[in-house]
Amino acid sequence: MAHQFIQVEREGPLTLITLNRADVLNALHPPAHHELAEVFDVFASDPQQWVAIVTGSGLRAFCAGNDLKFRATHGRQSMPETGFAGLTSRFDLDKPVIAAVNGLALGGGFELALACDLVVADEHAQFGLPEVTVGAAAMAGGLHRLPRLIGVQAAMGLALTGRRIGAREAFALGCVNEVSPAGAAMDVARRWAQQILQAAPLAVRAAKQVMLRGLYETTLRIAMANQDNYPAVSTMRASEDYLEGPRAFADGRVPGWRAR
Repeated sequence: MAHQFIQVEREGPLTLITLNRADVLNALHPPAHHELAEVFDVFASDPQQWVAIVTGSGLRAFCAGNDLKFRATHGRQSMPETGFAGLTSRFDLDKPVIAAVNGLALGGGFELALACDLVVADEHAQFGLPEVTVGAAAMAGGLHRLPRLIGVQAAMGLALTGRRIGAREAFALGCVNEVSPAGAAMDVARRWAQQILQAAPLAVRAAKQVMLRGLYETTLRIAMANQDNYPAVSTMRASEDYLEGPRAFADGRVPGWRAR
């Protein structure tokens, strides 16, 4: 499939998605959102694709958020149901997505990173929700995900001021998994992806589903009581891989995962 605003590559079970609007710091407009929604639809449904990495083209930005100049000249346009970049309102994706933040991650760009499961940030990366400085609010999930991730007080400090933070501060707050050397965010993200790809794919999806769904149960007791009913858990336990793991461990060999 040809894409105008993004690049998509596949390396075995790994999908690489690059926002390709470097001339506007990879800011996204509705046509790009719809392209990304289609790409994530394909990734979600393809049994051969297990992990995705999202990054930005060029050296300056991961994603600078909404393309406000496009909006100023074209007015309001439709967004996909799955949200900013086709991901921020996608709540049924159990496959892991990694953000390789290679520069600015502002507004929707920060919200895109927050919607990913792991975040690797270049040491020069910057994060922020500057929407309040242009008369708006971060409505693509940032105002909900950020306080859940770093706490209400720290999130308020960012959301109400629009200030930017660097990669090291983002790591200290808990919204970045690892800070990479300059220019190495993609390499570090690949390393994380390869570690995930060594695990059983259905078990990885079950772990993600249990963790995210459990956060919205009212108590820990209820979360643990309900986890056996989650679809990804049932699929994992019914799979051949659920038996292959212990067999491989007992035999002292590398498991051969069959389920996709």
